Amino acid sequence: MALEITQYLLAAQSPDAKIRTEAESSLGQFRDQNLPGFLLSLSVELSNDGKPTESRRLAGIVLKNSLDAKEIARKENLIQQWVSIDISIKSQIKSFILNTLGSSVSDACHTAAQVIAKIASIEIPRKEWPELIGLLLGNMTQPDIPASLKQATLETLGYVCEEISHHDLVQDEVNAILTAVVQGMNVTEQNPEVRLAATRALYNALDFAQTNFENEMERSYIMKVICDAALAKETEIRQAAFECLVSIVSTYYEVLEPYMQRIFELTSNAVKGDEEAVALQAVEFWSSICDEEMELQDYEVPENGDSSAPHSHFTEKALPTLVPMLLETLLKQDEDQDQDDGTWNLAMAGGTCLCLVARTVGDAVVPLVMPFVEANISNTDWRAREAATYAFGSILEGPSTEKLSPMVNAGLDFLLNAMKDANGHVKDTTAWTLSRIFELLHSPATGFSVITVANLQRILGTLLDSIKDAPHVAEKVCGAIYYIAQGYEDAGTSSSLLTPFLRDIITNLITTADRTDSSDSKLRSSAYETLNEVVRCSNLAETSQMIVELLPVIMSKLEQTSNLQIVSSDDREKQGDLQASLCGVLQVIIQKLSSADETKHIVLQAADQIMVLFLNVFACRSSTVHEEAMLAIGALAYATGPEFGKYMQEFYKYLEMGLQNFEEYQVCAISVGVVGDISRALDDKVLPYCDGIMTLLLKDLSSGELHRSVKPPIFSCFGDIALAIGEHFEKYIGYALPMMQSASEVCAQMDDNDEEMVDYGNQLRRSIFEAYSGILQGFKNSKADLMLPHAPHLLQFIELVANDQHRDESVTKAAVAVLGDLADALGSNIKTMFKDRTFFTELLGECLQSDDEQLKETATWTQGMIGRAFSVCG
Repeated sequence: MALEITQYLLAAQSPDAKIRTEAESSLGQFRDQNLPGFLLSLSVELSNDGKPTESRRLAGIVLKNSLDAKEIARKENLIQQWVSIDISIKSQIKSFILNTLGSSVSDACHTAAQVIAKIASIEIPRKEWPELIGLLLGNMTQPDIPASLKQATLETLGYVCEEISHHDLVQDEVNAILTAVVQGMNVTEQNPEVRLAATRALYNALDFAQTNFENEMERSYIMKVICDAALAKETEIRQAAFECLVSIVSTYYEVLEPYMQRIFELTSNAVKGDEEAVALQAVEFWSSICDEEMELQDYEVPENGDSSAPHSHFTEKALPTLVPMLLETLLKQDEDQDQDDGTWNLAMAGGTCLCLVARTVGDAVVPLVMPFVEANISNTDWRAREAATYAFGSILEGPSTEKLSPMVNAGLDFLLNAMKDANGHVKDTTAWTLSRIFELLHSPATGFSVITVANLQRILGTLLDSIKDAPHVAEKVCGAIYYIAQGYEDAGTSSSLLTPFLRDIITNLITTADRTDSSDSKLRSSAYETLNEVVRCSNLAETSQMIVELLPVIMSKLEQTSNLQIVSSDDREKQGDLQASLCGVLQVIIQKLSSADETKHIVLQAADQIMVLFLNVFACRSSTVHEEAMLAIGALAYATGPEFGKYMQEFYKYLEMGLQNFEEYQVCAISVGVVGDISRALDDKVLPYCDGIMTLLLKDLSSGELHRSVKPPIFSCFGDIALAIGEHFEKYIGYALPMMQSASEVCAQMDDNDEEMVDYGNQLRRSIFEAYSGILQGFKNSKADLMLPHAPHLLQFIELVANDQHRDESVTKAAVAVLGDLADALGSNIKTMFKDRTFFTELLGECLQSDDEQLKETATWTQGMIGRAFSVCG
């Protein structure tokens, strides 16, 4: 039964901490001792118009949080708690909440709408509460229904549609919801709050309207109502209507053709003269059209093949009027837009859309943009100069190199001069544009670059001058240097062009990272990321001395971070960010120097000191550092090989912590990767730690809390461990193999229509094959027979994968490799297993026809292994 809890709810909001804590404790006790009574009391409080607004608001929030949570395990727990409550109490709670929709207090109605949706999200998929939609629609058909109830009901319908899947409702219910919502949106609806609630509800219901959108009459009526709402007097209704149009693009692109003329007029007028919130959605409509058309272009079947989805070329058709409209938006900058990362305004939205237009239509965009650039680039008004530069930078991806190179070559010198512009916005956008030029049009390895022997010194001179500019400009300059360095990677003799400037670049990047005039650590992170790229892409034969000199500098900086004064959580975060960046630089230096015999000894000499630094970093316990330090330790293990064993005792506790870190699953995934690195480095010297490591890995696999993306790397890791310890892996077979087999069965049941699941399935299958390969190779010389009982299951899994058209190349490669490992390890024993199976000849035949040399090579080796196994017993 319900209890009087008003006083506790009010006291829980008291400014007096003691009163607040006592009230929270009393409410917590009530919840723990009698959850059904607690939820019922909250619903009574929320529904009672005689109660104070403050206690009702908190009752609603606590009720909502008792039904849902962001964290998956907690959410499951809350769902189970609700499901197990007696049905009569649940009915009372639902009745009180539904009655609240008629409250005169809008705050209570709003909260009730959310609570109803949360209950619906649990019950409707379970085929419980089938009467809900009917009850809500009944509100809408009452004679003389108060506007506030209409509004609350529409809001509830919207929230319910957001929470459940369109598979959960029958078509009659969908039709009735859409009828109610569209009526509420109609121009005849006098109450703007009702019309707004209806428009927002339609946004959430659009996924349910597939059948309705297939019917031309219904579709046209829905589109008319949305377009009318886009002209409403109230800004919020217009904004919500455009949000509906944006959503329709991605769901119903193929039926938009008849409505595009009207939509173009609406978007054009909104961009030119409406409030910014509405104009932003109008631009977003065209960005979504571009996204859709780029995707269609990616999937178009060439050479007379029919593409299943129609490509209407809306962007191309609208180009002559769309581009000028977007160029106009570029002149609507905010004075302080460069200072704040969170800024999103019409100029930025227009520039982003122009980038997408360029990628969608390619060369056709250039003649429409360049006159604007030429007319404004030297204008005395900074807004015009900045807009022209932004427009130029926005069309560098999409058009062909042939189309772009003449204008980029002609404009490069101008842009370099513009880095000395008197206006900070112009310099910021110029640096961004240069960075785009070097990212997209500087690729010596493929034979094209705007950078030449003649202009390289001028380019770098300008950038190293400008890196001293305001932090927001310096950050974009770091990006430009990053892409210059990246372009010279694998560029043969061309990479030597950068060598004479490297010392200067490295010095400037370290000075930039040390700057104290930046309010956040973004500039420092950019400087260190750029330094990493410069080191990674440099020509080691020419730059080894510089990198060797850089190593102690970075080590010293990392050592100093332990002495930073930590007073607040902000200080701790800054220390963590700095340590993460420095660990990242050390990782790249270790990898670079250990990649050549001539410099590997440098890493080996410094390894003890480096490891001490990493262990000190772990002692500071910040998750971001944990990630970067783990990655760097993986690189050190790879570089030092068996020598890494001497660090294991000290390092193991941190590895253990990483493997148990379910919350920050990226840390867990990286820790799993490091186990692989260490196994490869130490071989059988990793054995003393294997019991602990395997226990944790098996626990990770069994956990429902751990993010699924960590599970494939764990299977691959089994293979690494088995390969390292050989026959000693026998003791783990009874635990690891059943896990691998049940995971392979999960793969067989995955939904082929879900792109994300297909990708995940491919990762999982590849990693299971890698695990089998490692185990088979590890047992080959002495314990191969242990795998005989598991071989039929493995063969069946390979066959299943071979017959699946969704497998990607890496899965095919892993399947073919494990087939060879099976034949290699089990020899003549495989003949009986292979007897009635023909799939492997087809699979190998397919691979031998492949253009991928590595795949061909693996298939040839596997064919040889199978042939050898057969001939032994022949």
